[in-house]
Order: sequence, then structure tokens, then C-alpha cells
Amino acid sequence: MIRDITLGQYYQADSVIHRLDPRVKLVATIGFIISLFVVDSWVGYVVAALFLIAMIKLSKVPFRYMVKGMRAIVFILLITVVFNLFLTPGEPLVSVWKLTITKEGLRIAVLMAVRLSFLIVGSSLMTLTTTPNSLTDGMEKLMKPLKYLKVPVHEIAMMMSIALRFIPILLEETDKIMKAQIARGADFESGNLIKKAKAMVPLLVPLFISAFRRANDLAMAMEARCYRGGEHRTKMKPLCYRAADRIAYGVLFLYFAGCVTIGVLL
Repeated sequence: MIRDITLGQYYQADSVIHRLDPRVKLVATIGFIISLFVVDSWVGYVVAALFLIAMIKLSKVPFRYMVKGMRAIVFILLITVVFNLFLTPGEPLVSVWKLTITKEGLRIAVLMAVRLSFLIVGSSLMTLTTTPNSLTDGMEKLMKPLKYLKVPVHEIAMMMSIALRFIPILLEETDKIMKAQIARGADFESGNLIKKAKAMVPLLVPLFISAFRRANDLAMAMEARCYRGGEHRTKMKPLCYRAADRIAYGVLFLYFAGCVTIGVLL
């Protein structure tokens, strides 16, 4: 389960999506997420699915790798589906004890599950095709106008990038600690929910200690290298829009305009 989480990981490949400017991918991801909340019909979700499949094909990231990342949110999806299925009022379809499945609840549950799945896959696609350094540069460039409002743009971008980079590191650390605890006789599977929660305590304590140690090592390494962010900091690879980036913006605009049109008409 731990190794199934792909958010924050980078997949090395030579594709059109990998070569795009990180600002384009950030804007495209935000636009795609917004489009999922704009549309509220099957036609809109079919368009979103085709767009997402096309991007995955262009990225050359194996589809099974994308699906693998969905296993980690199965529990969240189930909770969302169950709540919408049984707690949405409307025309009754099936009654089980005191619970009633309604036509509206079934529709909302399915659409919500599809929406969450697309959201996770779309966000994962951005991190899988963008290095943490490029992601930091892209976020900093996009948020540059906020500097005039005294917002610490560079620091915010750096923190977000480090957080994304630490996700796979901490997941790997968690997997190692779990295996070490299981070798000592720990049981994380059997028992009810309360027993499973108690069994996680021996896992969380060393994980927190490891996380704080890594954060301290990172801070000392940055200080030892005289790292100073913000103004007058140069880039090894300055970001510059190319023809492919402008075409990508055009494709994104057409997709978003189509979703808005579908959302209005349907």
C-alpha cells in the first residue's frame, strides 16, 4: 500500500510532456482540476477522460503506473461513495434496513468517485513528469506578482517543493520501519480499527524522529552551502517559453472552453 503512492515521485522519460515548461504543467493541472468541478454531466467527464488519457499517452508514463497510485486512495473513495450513496435525498431505488439508496445519490456517488480519481491521476501526472527543482522554479515564476504584496514567494515555492520531494522519501522510510517492526513480531493487519490504530503508534514515533532528523540535516546542508533564497539568486536553467509551450496553452484553452460550454449547456 505504501509503495503504491505515486504522488511526489518523478518518472524519468523523454516525452513531450516532460519537455514542457513547468509553468505550463502547473497551469494545466490547476485548469484540469477546476474543469472537473465545472462539468456535472457524463459528457463532460468523457471529455475530461479523453483529455487525461491523451496526456498520459504523450507523457510516456505507463498506464499501470498511474493506476497503481490509485490503490492508496481506495479507502477514501469508498467512504465518499458510501456517504453520497446513502445520505443523498431523492427518488428511492433500493432500501436496506434503515438505509435507502436514491437515484440522485447513485448518480452523485459515481460522479464523485470519477472526479476524485481524475483529480489524483491529473495531479500525479504533473509530479511524475516534473522534477522538484523545475517545479520550484515554475511556482516561483507564476507567483512572482505576489512579491509586490510582500509575499515571500521564493520561500513558499521552496517549502512546497521540499514537501513534494519528501513524500516518496517518507513513504520509503515508513515501508522500512514497517518491515523492521513486522520482523520483531508487530501485527498491523489483524484486529478491529482501534487495535490497528494502537499498532500504528510504534510506527509513528520512529517516523517522526526520522522526519525531524532529515529536516535538520537538510537545513544544515543548505546553511553550510551558504544558501540564500529570494532576490539576486540566479538560475542554472532559466525558464523560457517555446513554441510547444504556446501550443500547449492553446490546447488547454480549447479544452477548458469546451468544459465550460458543456457545463453551461448541460
